[in-house]
Amino acid sequence: MKGFYGKLLLIDITKQLFEEKTIEEEVFEQFLGVKGLGAYLLNKYNPPKVPPLDPANNLIFCTGPTGGSKVWGASRYGVFTKSPLTGFFSESYSGGKVPEAIDAAGYDAVIIHGQSKTPVVLSIEPGHVVFNNAEALWGKDTFETEARIKAEYGNKDKSFNKSGVLAIGPAAENGVCFGIIQNDNWHCAGRTGAGTIMASKKIKGILFQGSQKREYHDEKALKSFVKHIADMGKDHPAVNAYKSMGTSQMVKVLNSKKAFPTQYWSKGYFEKWENISAEALHTQCDVTPTGCSKCFMSCGRQTTILKGRHKGMTLEGPEYETIYAFGGLCMVDTIEEIAFFHVLCDRLGMDTITAGNLCAFAIEASKRGKINLDIDYGDVEAIEKLIHMIAERQGPGDVLAHGIKHAAKEWGLEDIAVHVKGLEPAGYDPRVFKGMGLAYGVSDRGACHLRTTFYKPELAGMSPMDILKGKAELLIDFEDRLTIFDTMVLCRFFRDFYTWEELAVMIHSLTGLKSDKASLREKAGNIAKEIRKFNIQEGLTSDDDRLSKGLFTKLSDTGAKLSHEEYEFMLAEYYEIRGWVL
Repeated sequence: MKGFYGKLLLIDITKQLFEEKTIEEEVFEQFLGVKGLGAYLLNKYNPPKVPPLDPANNLIFCTGPTGGSKVWGASRYGVFTKSPLTGFFSESYSGGKVPEAIDAAGYDAVIIHGQSKTPVVLSIEPGHVVFNNAEALWGKDTFETEARIKAEYGNKDKSFNKSGVLAIGPAAENGVCFGIIQNDNWHCAGRTGAGTIMASKKIKGILFQGSQKREYHDEKALKSFVKHIADMGKDHPAVNAYKSMGTSQMVKVLNSKKAFPTQYWSKGYFEKWENISAEALHTQCDVTPTGCSKCFMSCGRQTTILKGRHKGMTLEGPEYETIYAFGGLCMVDTIEEIAFFHVLCDRLGMDTITAGNLCAFAIEASKRGKINLDIDYGDVEAIEKLIHMIAERQGPGDVLAHGIKHAAKEWGLEDIAVHVKGLEPAGYDPRVFKGMGLAYGVSDRGACHLRTTFYKPELAGMSPMDILKGKAELLIDFEDRLTIFDTMVLCRFFRDFYTWEELAVMIHSLTGLKSDKASLREKAGNIAKEIRKFNIQEGLTSDDDRLSKGLFTKLSDTGAKLSHEEYEFMLAEYYEIRGWVL
C-alpha cells in the first residue's frame, strides 16, 4: 500500500530511549491514518483508566497520507491522548507550516510515554531522537520558546529540507488542564489539553526535522486531482469570503440569527457586536490575509493594532471562536482588546475557547456572590488579571485551572455551567442551532463544533434549525465525512470541495485503496467504534452524551429554548442509526 510510511516511532522519555516499529497494512486498511491511527494506538498502548497526568498516559502525534503531497488544505497534524480536562478521548489538530516538517521526519505516528526527570527539548529526525536539556526554557512563553529552539537546535547544517517546532507555555507547565501545543507562533492544537500532557512529561518543545517523502499510488492522477480542486476554488464564494473576512465574518451571521452566545450563555445577541465584527477588525486594524502551506483559502488574518493601549501589537487573528468567547460571553466590546486576549492566551499557552468561557463563568460567579473577585462583564483589566491568575494557579484561577466541571461543583453553580464532558462549546448556541446541540452532545471529545460543523447545513437550510426529524441522519453523514478528513488530514474549510466522491478519488490516487462512499463510511464507523471503546473503558455513559443543565434554560433576550424532549428525540435517533444503546 502506498501513501504510508508504515513506521511508528516509540519514545521512552524516562529512559531517553527510542525504537522504530512497523505498522501493519491491515491497520491502515481498517482505520486509514491520523484520527483512526491515533485512536487505534491509544487503545493499544494506553493502560486502562490511567490518570491523564500519569507518565503512562501516551502522547501521540500523527500525520497522514496527504502530508508531503500537494493536496490542498493538507498541512495539518493530529495529537491524541487522554484529556486532563475531560478524562476522555483527546484529539486536537493544528495547521501552519510545521506539519510539513513533522511529516518529513518519516513516521506515520510518534508515541511518547514516561516522564523526564528534567525539562527537555526533543529533536526528532529520520531514525534518530536527541534529548536536549531545556531547563533554561522552562517557564518561558510559547513565542520565546519556539524562537530559541529554532536558534539553538535547528537545522544548522541544512541537511534537512524541512524543520519545525512545537512548543508549550507556562500555563501547561503549571498544570492548567487546557494547555495548548503551539507552532508557527499562531497555530495551536488547542482543545482538550494536549499541551498539559506534554508538560507533564517535562517536554518543553519538539523539533521535527527531515527530508522524507511518501510514495504515492498514482502521481499523475494525484496531480490532476490537485489541479481540479484548484480550478474549483477559483472565484468560489466560500474562498472569496474567507480571503476577504476570515472566520470573523461569523460574528455578523450569528448575531443576525440571535445565536451569538452572550453574557455567559444567557443571551443570543450582543448589542455591541458591530464593534467586534469582521468589519471592525478590518477597518480599525491593519489586516492582511494569510494561510497555511498548500492553501488557497487564506482565512488567517495577519493583524497589526493601530490604536489604543495595544497599538503596534501584531498577531495572526483573532479567529471567530476567540471573538465569541471574550467578546460575547465576557461582553468585551472592542476588537483590539479581544486581539490582546488572543495574544495573551497564546503566549501563556492556553485554549482561548475554554479561557473565555471560564472568565465569563467567573464573572457570573462573582455577581452571584459565590467568589470574592472584583470583576464584571466588559472589564478588560480584570479579565486580563484573571487570565494570569489561571495560568499561575492563584486564587479563583486555581479552581478555574481544573476546568468548568470542577469550578461549577466547587462554587455550587452546576445549574448554569455550560459544557459537554467537561469541554465548553464553540460559539453556536444550540437553543437556536438545535442540530449543533446534538453535535456537541455526541462529539467524542466533548462539546465540539468541528466534528460535524453542523451549523453549516443548518444555516444553508439543508436541515432547518427547528426541524428535528432527520437531523441525526444528516449529522452522521457530516460526522463520518469529516472523520475521513481527519484521517488524511484535511482542513475543515475544504468541506465544500472534498465530497465523498472527491475523497474517494483522492484516497485511491494516494494509497491505491479502492474507495467509495460506502467503504469510507464503514471506515468512519470503525473509527467511531474504536474511540467509543476507549471512552467507555474510561467511564463514559450515555449521560455524558447529554448537554449540561445550563443549555436547557431559555435565552433571556429571545426566549429561544432547547427542551429535554427535543434533545432526547435527536439523541435517540442518533443512537439508533449508530447501533448504540441509550
